[in-house]
Amino acid sequence: MHPVFLELNRPFPSPNHALEDPNGLLAIGADLSPQRLIAAYDNGIFPWFSDDQPVLWWSPNPRIGLDLSAHNVNKSMQKFIRRTTLKVTVNNDFPQVIERCAALRTDETWINQEMIKAYIALHQLERAHSVEVWNGEELVGGLYGVLVGEVFCGESMFHTETNASKLAFHRFCQHFKQHGGVYIDGQVENPHLLSLGMEAIERECFLNLLNKHKNNKVDAKCWQQQVIF
Repeated sequence: MHPVFLELNRPFPSPNHALEDPNGLLAIGADLSPQRLIAAYDNGIFPWFSDDQPVLWWSPNPRIGLDLSAHNVNKSMQKFIRRTTLKVTVNNDFPQVIERCAALRTDETWINQEMIKAYIALHQLERAHSVEVWNGEELVGGLYGVLVGEVFCGESMFHTETNASKLAFHRFCQHFKQHGGVYIDGQVENPHLLSLGMEAIERECFLNLLNKHKNNKVDAKCWQQQVIF
């Protein structure tokens, strides 16, 4: 079995056709136009590739994510939140967040200049959003991702001060839930996401959840430029 090659006008195959090895590889090719990216996320698919590769599209099994009804902040993080002077905002500087996420990655994959341009375009269409953490005027942490109805598909996060990305994540979970959000998708399991409380979920279960919530909308006030902590 092989991944599907996508001509520019060819729709995505079902995520259930994704390979087991490498886990989740579904399709190759096409572009990162806003229309293509929106179609991907609406169907539980995301791009992930290196500069020397064509666009690769993935839908792994299992995925990882967080049901916001089960969101919990551990005691050490609660203590940090009570004492910190860091400020958390929404959508105040999407370009700088994605640039910093790219700059601080330790591998060659994922956030290249083509990706940065594509997600900034999604942000301008109000489908991609950022959370920023500030120490005074300095950006010290943050995250960004793509909104699919009541589901937020997290893409990447960064920090240059201890606990800054965790603060961004936990405060955003609270903010998103308050405005009608139900689930945070983390895509691929890793130790950091597990430490945030995310859990593995079978792809079929994730797709069912996504289909249930992708046509609903959270309160538009969720995405207004604002301080949330």
